[in-house]
Amino acid sequence: MEIHRTSVPHAYLLVPKVIEDERGCFYEAFRHDVLGEAIGRPMVPVQSNYSVSRRGTLRGLHGVLLPPGQAKVVTCVRGEVLDVVVDIRPGSPAYLRHTAHRLSAANGRAVFAAEGLGHAFLALTDDACVNYLCSTTFVPGTQLDLDALDPELGLPWREESRAGGFELLRSPKDRDAPTVAEARRAGLLASYEECVEHYATLAARG
Repeated sequence: MEIHRTSVPHAYLLVPKVIEDERGCFYEAFRHDVLGEAIGRPMVPVQSNYSVSRRGTLRGLHGVLLPPGQAKVVTCVRGEVLDVVVDIRPGSPAYLRHTAHRLSAANGRAVFAAEGLGHAFLALTDDACVNYLCSTTFVPGTQLDLDALDPELGLPWREESRAGGFELLRSPKDRDAPTVAEARRAGLLASYEECVEHYATLAARG
C-alpha cells in the first residue's frame, strides 16, 4: 500500500497494490501500521459505518466538533464516488483548499481525513456503497454540517452533475447547513493550531 500526501495537510490518499488474476483481484484495504507511520500517530478504528447512495446523491460537507473530533478512512466498496476533503481549520496554510479523488470498488483507493477537516462525496453510480472507519464513536450533538454548495468553497459538484446528466440529491439537513463563514462566526470550527495540538496529544499517547 502506498500513502500519498494531498494538497490538504493531514489528508492522505491510500493506494493499494491490486493483485489480479483470472478469478478477480485482491488488495489490502487498510494497514494501521503503514498509515500510522505516514501520519505520525496511531489510527485505530473504533467504529465502522456504511452508507448506500443512489446516483447523484451528495453527502456532506460533514465533520465532528473538536473535542471529541473524528478521523476517518473512507473507502468505496461498491460503485464509484467523487470524494472531497476540505480544510476548514481557520489559520491553516491551506484554509478552504480541497482535494478530490475518485474512489471505486475497482481501484480500491481510500482517503484518510484527520480530525478538523470537512468531508463530502458525490455518488457517481447507483447503489454506491461507502465505508467509513472512524477513530471515535458517534457522540450525539457533535456532528458538524456545512453547506457543500457554499460558493466560497468552489467544490466541483455541479460540474460533475452536468457532465453526468443527473441532478444533485441532498438531505434537508445538508441543504439547510450553514456556510463555512457562518460556522466560523458561530465558533464551530476548530482552528489549525487546536487540531495540530490534538494530533500531537494522540501521537504522545501512542
